[in-house]
Order: sequence, then structure tokens, then C-alpha cells
Amino acid sequence: MDEGRQPLSRKLPIRSSRINPYRMLILCRLAILCLFFHYRILHPVNDAYGLWLTSVICEIWFAVSWILDQFPKWYPIQRETYLDRLSLRYEKEGKPSGLAPVDVFVSTVDPLKEPPLITANTVLSILAVDYPVDKVACYVSDDGAAMLTFEALSDTAEFARKWVPFCKKFSIEPRAPEWYFCQKMDYLKNKVHPSFVRERRAMKRDYEEFKVKINALVATAQKVPEEGWTMQDGTPWPGNNVRDHPGMIQVFLGHSGVRDTDGNELPRLVYVSREKRPGFDHHKKAGAMNSLIRVSAVLSNAPYLLNVDCDHYINNSKAIREAMCFMMDPQSGKKVCYVQFPQRFDGIDRHDRYSNRNVVFFDINMKGLDGIQGPIYVGTGCVFRRQALYGFDAPKKKKPPGKTCNCWPKWCCLCCGLRKKGKTKAKDNKTNLKDTTSTQIHAVENIQEVIVGVSDAISNGYDSWGPLFGRLFFALWVIVHLYPFLKGMLGKQDRMPTIIVVWSILLASILTLLWVRVNPFVAKGGPVLEICGLSCGN
Repeated sequence: MDEGRQPLSRKLPIRSSRINPYRMLILCRLAILCLFFHYRILHPVNDAYGLWLTSVICEIWFAVSWILDQFPKWYPIQRETYLDRLSLRYEKEGKPSGLAPVDVFVSTVDPLKEPPLITANTVLSILAVDYPVDKVACYVSDDGAAMLTFEALSDTAEFARKWVPFCKKFSIEPRAPEWYFCQKMDYLKNKVHPSFVRERRAMKRDYEEFKVKINALVATAQKVPEEGWTMQDGTPWPGNNVRDHPGMIQVFLGHSGVRDTDGNELPRLVYVSREKRPGFDHHKKAGAMNSLIRVSAVLSNAPYLLNVDCDHYINNSKAIREAMCFMMDPQSGKKVCYVQFPQRFDGIDRHDRYSNRNVVFFDINMKGLDGIQGPIYVGTGCVFRRQALYGFDAPKKKKPPGKTCNCWPKWCCLCCGLRKKGKTKAKDNKTNLKDTTSTQIHAVENIQEVIVGVSDAISNGYDSWGPLFGRLFFALWVIVHLYPFLKGMLGKQDRMPTIIVVWSILLASILTLLWVRVNPFVAKGGPVLEICGLSCGN
């Protein structure tokens, strides 16, 4: 069979020699649990019946929770991707790349708590991914409207002109400069290019100068002027009031903009700070992601979205390709809703005394969930299908035509068949009408129109967040947990034990989503605010 026509991924069940002993242990525990409840129920404590009944109810509750916790661990699976088949199918020699475009969302709030240098490394690792440059767009959401983040991103765009061609020329990993230059390894291994050592030294020197610039910006931002920050042309920075400011959008890099030092195009880099007004609930990160969905729909409108936190850089430059092996699979790709990468962190002590690696959750529970329905969304490192976020149902498989019955005359079966065929055709027409209705928004030439549209839509709020959490798990979407051979996303956490940070953010996000309702297209009634544009120099 032709290699390019074979599936782009496959499931790898855990070996029986490893999983069957664990299953036997679960069954033994279940049998012991049944014997325990048999004894507890048949031997009540008459002298303290109320206390006995309360304890039995609590024990039953914990038993049920334990049983439910075993289901995800019963059938764990692993997944394997074939990047060579992806290239054979969608990247044919002499033809434009057929890989789907991807919009990458990076979210940040407070640059004093989330260092701009870390955010810059995340952005640089995204711009340097092993993916066609015209298919990648990076959107940075600054929910704090900080001038420090804006200026740091401007310097990052300038440094990317040198960093991106260096990464692609020598195929270095990882492509976040801070972690690449801190690696304790032989950087000359598998590097045969004669100019590599010289260019690496020059790049390291350039990166040190870049770090000095970013650190100088951070030092300057510590002392806020009484009248607030001002831009280069002397006008006040629109985000001086964090809770009351207009929307701001600045395109730093793009297809027709600045090129790298080798004269090649760079991926699009866009700064976004959504509008905020007093009296409106902005829903924190969920609202920021929604604003990025709207902005990206106007500028690039890629069918797939990858969201990462500002402190999670792309450790594997082929991570997007790994996700596309599921999303673009000709057999099952259309039913895949999102691909979730596990969270991994740098800077963890060797003994991992606080369980910061979260092995049980990502290596056992998530793989087990992938074996039954699909993993949960952990808030970062996830590739979404835009169509699913817009509320469309997963495509349904067409049922094969039923066999002709022999118990009725042929003319009766023929009439019934025509009647059913007519109903099916009408139903298909309705479905096709919904599926073919264009959800794309064509790009506009005037960036001020983008600012006006996004500003007005965000200020008026949103009506429903139902399509994401109402249909994602109940509309037959397939969800994938990808644990590649090389870790796809790595985070940097050194403020406190990572396990505390991860679970506090995860629980807070889950609780927040109970009140968040967002629809990328439907806006609810509200005051129409004054149109405001922004023109900032690099």
C-alpha cells in the first residue's frame, strides 16, 4: 500500500503483561470491598444506630468514588504519529504545502508576575516552529494592557528576525533561546555545518543583548510615572487604566511586513489587548480567549487553534505537525475536536518531592480517559478545531442502506424506500445548508476596521459559552491525548511547588467556567461605545 495513503496515527494499547496485573488488583480490591459492605450492612450497631448509618453512607460514597476513579485506568492507550506520512500526503515536491493554517494564542496578564523574558521565549519558540511560515499566526493577549508587554513584544519581533532563520538553518531543539543556551549537553552533536559554531556564538551574544534590553524595560516599569505612561509620539498609553481602556491591536510581523535576515517571510505576530469597561464581567482568561477567537477570525481565520500559557514554550518544533496527524487524518480527522498535550515543567528537583511532574494525572488518568472517551482540557497546550468552538456538531457517519425485506411486496418496499429516501434527502439538505454556511470572515485591508469591530464586540459582551462546554463532550466529537516521544510543551515554574500552581489554576478555571458564557458571533445588548483606533510605532 502507498505510504502516503496510510493512516497518519494509530493507537498503541498498553501491553497485557503490564496492565493485566493492575486489573487483577482492581478486581481483588472490588471483591474485598463487597465482602466488607456485606459485613457492615448485616451487622448494624443497635446502640448507636444513627452513627452507624452515617458511617455506612460515607463509606458507600467513598466506595462509589473509588469505583468511578478506576474506570479511566482500566483501558489506557498510547498514540503514535507518522510525520513522514503527513509530509507525503500534504507536502508534495514542487507544490504549495497543503497543511492547514494554525492560529496560536498566548495569554498573559501581569508582566511583573509573568516575566516578559519568559513570554518572549514562548513567542520565539512559536515563530520558529517547523511549519510553513504562511500557515502560522501568533496572537499575544495582554489582559493587563501593560506598555511593558507591548514594548517587550516589539523587541521580540526584532530579535525573531535573527533567531528564526538560525533555528531552521541548523534544526536546533528546543527553539526557546533561554533553554537552548542553558542546556548542559554537547551542542556540536550531529551538527556538521562548518559555520555552526561561529553563528551560534554570534546568536548567543545577540540573545544576551536582547535579555539586557528586556531586563532594562522591566527595571523601568517598576517606577510608574504619576501621569501614566506615554508612547513615542507623546500621547498617553491607552492602557494606563487597566480596568477602563479601549481595545488595542498591533501587527508586528506578517506576510507582507518585516522579513528575517535571510529575506524570508516570518509568521504573523499580533498584539491584542481587549477593551475593558467598568461594570462588565470580562471573564478573565476565558474572555481573553474569546476575544482572540474573534480577532484571529478577522485576520487569519485558521481552522485550528493552539493555546498556550505565556510560560509554556514549544519544546518540540514538530508539535503542531504531531497534532495535525490527528486533525488532518483523512479517515478520522474530521471527528477530532481537540488534541491535548500533557503539561511538563522545567526546573523541578531531581527527586520531585512535591510530585510536580503530576505523573498519576497525565501518565495514567489522561491516557485512561483517552481510551474511553477523551481527555479533559487542562487549559494550555491544546490544539482546537475552530469549527467545534463555533458550535458545529461533529460529522455523522452515514448509515448503510437497509436490506430489502422479503415479507412485503416489492412495490410496497419501493414506496417506503422512496419515502425514506425523500426524508433523508430533505434532512441532508438541511444539514448541508448548515455545514456549507460560511463562518469565515474575510480579512480587511484597513487595520482600524479590525480594531473597531473587535472593540465594539468585546465591549458589548457575549451571550453564550454553551457550544464549547455544551457540545464538546456530547456531540460525538473525538478527543485525543497526545504524548509524543519528545515532550511537546514545557513550562517554567519556579515560584512555588508546581503541583500547587497547576491544581489551583485548574480548579479555579473549572469553577470560573460555571459562570462563563461566550459565543464568538452573538453579541448581547449593551451600550455602544465610542470608536477608538490605535496607531503605535514599533
